[in-house]
Amino acid sequence: MYFGTGLVKTADDFGTQGELPSHPELLDWPACEFRSHWDIKQIQRLIVTSATYRQSSRSTPEVTNRYPENRLLSRMTRLRLPAELLRDQALTVAGLLDRRIGGPSIRIYQPDEYWEELTARRDSDRFSSSQFRLSTGPDLYRRSLYVFWKRTAPPPTLAIFDALVRETCTIRRSRTNTPLQALVLLNDPTYVEAARKLAERVLSEAGPSVEERIVFAFKTCLSRLPIEQELTILRRLLVAQYTRFRNEPKAAMALLSVGQLASNKGHDPTELATWTVLARAILNLDEMVTRN
Repeated sequence: MYFGTGLVKTADDFGTQGELPSHPELLDWPACEFRSHWDIKQIQRLIVTSATYRQSSRSTPEVTNRYPENRLLSRMTRLRLPAELLRDQALTVAGLLDRRIGGPSIRIYQPDEYWEELTARRDSDRFSSSQFRLSTGPDLYRRSLYVFWKRTAPPPTLAIFDALVRETCTIRRSRTNTPLQALVLLNDPTYVEAARKLAERVLSEAGPSVEERIVFAFKTCLSRLPIEQELTILRRLLVAQYTRFRNEPKAAMALLSVGQLASNKGHDPTELATWTVLARAILNLDEMVTRN
């Protein structure tokens, strides 16, 4: 989970066909450490505060070619975030995440009649003993840990990012990269609504200048300042989108109406829609969805 590949690469097969551990002595040490406390939080804290975990992911072509899989952990491995963390991250930067612990499952955005389509029979268009009801209010923005999971119809927003179908126990989760993932990050109601709320934060909490607002969005999402080239590109995007929404007010209102929460009426719709597009672009950056 932390390094992309375990000390034993075939964590799902410890039999005779499995691979030997890359660090046998290191594997023994955390095992003994864990046994001395039997504290899962303590052993995870130990890992994430280690010098190995806190390394940079920067590398040189020579090192990358020599150790393409980085099994010796000479640098931090770059990994795309799991499906659940992608959603939670977007809600967090938008200020939407409900951090309550415990409680009933929630139902997040998904296409209309998605359940019915996958459970229909030839002799019935509605062969399903359960009907999907979208969660409302703060429940809709709780952590993905609490998402209701229908095994025959898993949440498509999470499934497209390799979330498990949960029909069988799976030790190692695969990671794929497809164009559909970018389409989800740009168009799914979860991320469009999060982008709008992030845009509202930018307009309310950042300074009055365009540069100050872009810097605020970058620091909120990427924990760094934008370089000059990025500032130039995003300024062009803002100008183009502002012109578009000023000429097409219906398009602006359509964008601002996505999601359950109403948009802030204190902001000019054209300006809010413009910054929503910029927020969508940042949320879709490779750097945003990848742990460096």
